[in-house]
Amino acid sequence: MNKRLFMHIVDRFSNEVEFFQQTQDALGRNSLSPLQKCTAAIRVLAYGTAADAIDEYLRLGSIDCMHWEWKNCPTAWKGQYSRGSGKPTIVLEAVASYDLWICHAFLGPPSTLNDINVLDRSPVFDDKINGQAPQVTFYVNEGEYHMAYYLTDEAIRKDVERAFGVLQARFAIVKNTTLFWDKVKIGKIMRACIILHNMIGEDERDGYTQYNLSEFQQEEGTGSSHVDLDFDREILTNIANMMHARTTIRDNPMHEQLKVDLVEHMWTKFGH
Repeated sequence: MNKRLFMHIVDRFSNEVEFFQQTQDALGRNSLSPLQKCTAAIRVLAYGTAADAIDEYLRLGSIDCMHWEWKNCPTAWKGQYSRGSGKPTIVLEAVASYDLWICHAFLGPPSTLNDINVLDRSPVFDDKINGQAPQVTFYVNEGEYHMAYYLTDEAIRKDVERAFGVLQARFAIVKNTTLFWDKVKIGKIMRACIILHNMIGEDERDGYTQYNLSEFQQEEGTGSSHVDLDFDREILTNIANMMHARTTIRDNPMHEQLKVDLVEHMWTKFGH
């Protein structure tokens, strides 16, 4: 569906159908916006999923892998790029948002690796390890944290899978078997297609300025539990700091505590 048409539907529903209008509860907290309600309803129709599967449709992005068949894979490499008796494939790891914008792509691992092995090789955390990412301090449920986090869920992986589908639909060279022998050239082709894919998406978004999206933004209510962010640019200068960053990323107890604090934060803010 064209976004112009979708925003027209949102505009009509928000003005003519009471259910799609934003209301407030007894505490003065805003309900879901018309944009959120329309998006949720149409996603249920489009995917045929249960209504609660789209409860968390607003998100930064989801990560997943796709396999690109490599017809002219060098004979010496076919063992590591083939699963069993299957054809050799190259793995593409990508992070895509709900509007199909691909913000991270990593092409090259052999198909014999699972997703966790690919993630271990991926540069998705390199900015943090090398000190090039903003230093973050935030508080959740009165707990202080210094490491930004990703939220993953099986229900939202459809975003990146849709991005893969659109990418293949737009570029037959990605949909079909790659015929090149040189893996470097294959990587350049994929990056070129992803860049063009993002440029097309950005150009289409720029054309939908006749609707004021700010009218449909949901305002967060107030509560005793809060999340405060403080950014600080600090470049890591030695190997010890890099190793500390790697250790912090893999800190399982902190990860588990963050999940608990996020649950408590959401319950305090929105629970009954």
